[in-house]
Amino acid sequence: MEEKNKDNCNNMEMIEAGLEEEGACACDSKEGQGCCHELHKVRTEKEMKSLLNRLSRIEGQVRGIRRMVEEDAYCIDILNQVSAANSALNSFSKVILSEHIRSCVAEDVREGSSDKLDELIRTLPKLMK
Repeated sequence: MEEKNKDNCNNMEMIEAGLEEEGACACDSKEGQGCCHELHKVRTEKEMKSLLNRLSRIEGQVRGIRRMVEEDAYCIDILNQVSAANSALNSFSKVILSEHIRSCVAEDVREGSSDKLDELIRTLPKLMK
């Protein structure tokens, strides 16, 4: 879990709440909620291993692309590898997104809140660029 660091809180609510001079985090002032820096997701060992394996493969693809550039590989060959790496990252994002919806968003909605759903709706345009 990430330790609280109020100096790095970019929450616009700090400004709105007039707390920026004190260095306090407006997240702390919300009833029943912790600081935004306390957000985390507990994953099973199987989930973690699967995600880390995907990331390792993506890292390998990116290192391969770098090697191709260093060795003056043909542009189209490099672009094909970049496309494959982008596809792998998109697949990784889909796995994270689906798990977020199944767990974090669903739990929040069951508890009668729409905060996580609203957060997801704000994030989706970034994923769809």
